[in-house]
Amino acid sequence: MGAGVVQKSDGGSRRRRGRGRSRPMSEINVTPFVDVMLVLLIIFMVAAPLMTVGVPVELPKTAANALPGEQEEPLTVTVTADGVVMIQTTEVARDELVNRLRAIAAEREGSRVFLRADGAVPYADVMQVMGALNRGGFSNIGLVTDTGGPSLDEQDG
Repeated sequence: MGAGVVQKSDGGSRRRRGRGRSRPMSEINVTPFVDVMLVLLIIFMVAAPLMTVGVPVELPKTAANALPGEQEEPLTVTVTADGVVMIQTTEVARDELVNRLRAIAAEREGSRVFLRADGAVPYADVMQVMGALNRGGFSNIGLVTDTGGPSLDEQDG
């Protein structure tokens, strides 16, 4: 990859007939290496946002600001459109939810949890899961929504 031969020069004053002596080129051509690295960089830059862990739900849109981040990765509980409850990416039966949350709360330092619910899920189901989160030891519950939704300000509308 990038190796070649260099012709021995005679200073340009004398022309030599026949085949001249060649010596191996000692420089390494790094251009192909840089090209490959740039392509890999672009691939990882495009693929990194797609590798986020989560369950696909259609979040409702609001005009609320984002919550500040923390050091520990927050726990995420998701309620899908068909009513399935998931902790991170693991499906959990509703009757096991409180016990599972208590076990997780005992291992974690913070009490913050993010609740994601599909917009098609009835409000009562979301509130039941919030009650289970509270009974499970999580008192700092953040509701996750998408930005760009309607606001109730008279100035925006």
